Amino acid sequence: MQKIEESDALSTLDRVQICFALGKALEDKNLFDDAFSYYDRGNSLKLPTTHYDPVQLRKRVQAQIDVCTSELFESRQHVGVQNIDPIFIVGLPRAGSTLLEQILASHSQVDGTMELHNVLDLAKRLRGRDADQDGTPRYPAILGDLDNDLFAQFGTQFIDQTRIYRGSGQLFIDKMPNNFFHIGLIKLILPNAKIIDARRHPMACCFSGYKQLFGEGQEFSYGLSQIGEYYKEYVRLMAHWDAVLPGHVLRVNHEDVVADLETQVHRILDYCGLEFESACLEFHKTERTVRTPSAEQVRQPIYTSGLEQWKNFEHYLAPLKEALGSELLNEYQID
Repeated sequence: MQKIEESDALSTLDRVQICFALGKALEDKNLFDDAFSYYDRGNSLKLPTTHYDPVQLRKRVQAQIDVCTSELFESRQHVGVQNIDPIFIVGLPRAGSTLLEQILASHSQVDGTMELHNVLDLAKRLRGRDADQDGTPRYPAILGDLDNDLFAQFGTQFIDQTRIYRGSGQLFIDKMPNNFFHIGLIKLILPNAKIIDARRHPMACCFSGYKQLFGEGQEFSYGLSQIGEYYKEYVRLMAHWDAVLPGHVLRVNHEDVVADLETQVHRILDYCGLEFESACLEFHKTERTVRTPSAEQVRQPIYTSGLEQWKNFEHYLAPLKEALGSELLNEYQID
């Protein structure tokens, strides 16, 4: 590690990439202490280049909770467009969303696409450049003020703009994980859209993210405390969506998929209004482009070896446990 840091020929990005690569190589050889030292160094080098702000994260989540109430949805029951086409898979990176996408995309009536930015772009447009006089961002507060016709317009735009990514399937998948922030907006513009929450054991999900050098975004993932805070806020917001939109979001736990694939496939297809097809159980045989770090895994049958990899590093993960908090961890019976 000292040679990596001392070499003048290496940029910070070079050092970060080397550290993550060495961490993975050493983990594959079961040299867990050495592996963690490189993961830790890679994240420490990457973190100062990010713009993650936990205070702003909490404000963003609270704004959605304050604005997107049961009363808002009751008053906007007949807005948006009625298309059933989109299936949104949301959650955190490394939570099993790529596996769920591959399962669904193996169905003859479902097109797998990619992590589409259309909802995020719409939220950015609604947010605008200027906050209100009290410093509150225009979005999501503006959702209570928009004319009903605009929700239908935005829904139509989403369907039209995403058509280029689709094939001949009746339905298509948008796998942008960060859309969990915008489930309220999605249900206002596309009330019949299906939304699947890909959920994974918090320690497994967070540590898997910590080990991953992402191509872009996910700036919360380069510190154990930071990724734990983010997971906790994600759970808080998803609990709100469950409360104000009961039955509209299907939670699928990665561990349940691994333990009983067929039951979960039936459950997912039923939720999406699709007939069972055996190809969904043989998802690893489906040939399609996958543009996420999980691409190699979804080309293999289900395996259980990755479920508890984090335990090999548990003695280093106290900051993550502390950030997640005992209440959340107790749900998973973690000491």
